[in-house]
Amino acid sequence: MLSKNIIITGTSRGIGYEMALQFANAGHNVLAISRKTPQALIEHQNITCLPIDISDENQLQQVNDFISTSWNKVDVLIHNAGSLLHKNFTEISTQEFQNIYKVNVFAVAELTKICIPFMEKGSHVVTISSMGGIQGSMKFAGLSAYSSSKGAVITLSELLAEEYKEQGIAFNVLALGAVNTEMLQEAFPGYEAPLSAKEMADYIFNFALTGNKYYNGKVLQVSSTTP
Repeated sequence: MLSKNIIITGTSRGIGYEMALQFANAGHNVLAISRKTPQALIEHQNITCLPIDISDENQLQQVNDFISTSWNKVDVLIHNAGSLLHKNFTEISTQEFQNIYKVNVFAVAELTKICIPFMEKGSHVVTISSMGGIQGSMKFAGLSAYSSSKGAVITLSELLAEEYKEQGIAFNVLALGAVNTEMLQEAFPGYEAPLSAKEMADYIFNFALTGNKYYNGKVLQVSSTTP
């Protein structure tokens, strides 16, 4: 198997952490992006860790520097990082709303912009969204900033699939249901999800490598329960 160059955001914990290890253990080159860097990722020979805040576009330029000096090519980009706020709508400040969008929407756009010049035909951009961002899905009070941002990246991905189809770059979204992560516990304290972070990482791992053969501009609902 040819090793691919994979960029994953939000690798400090949960699904992103499990994915980084899974791709690296399968022999792929991984650029793991998160503010905090777990020791297991630092020690892995196939993983390069970039401890940056993706909501800061100046720091994101470090990704451009790394790709142009080390890889010169990106095969898979997985937008996994997410910021969650659980708060009554009228209590959310403009700054808090913007901060959620900076991570969940603007950083997705900015990082994609950085990677596109290094992507060839057959490349795949996978955005991890949420069932809360799906039109007509069950909604939960207190998640107005988070869920609306997850809806925004779905539309963005559909648009980019159209814009870059001639270049052969595929854009797809996985709208996840409940997965046992720290983030889920922040949104739904005490709720036991049927899927572990590792099980969901398995699914995304396979989809990121092969899903672009079958899908482009699609939103797949990866959910067995609500929430």
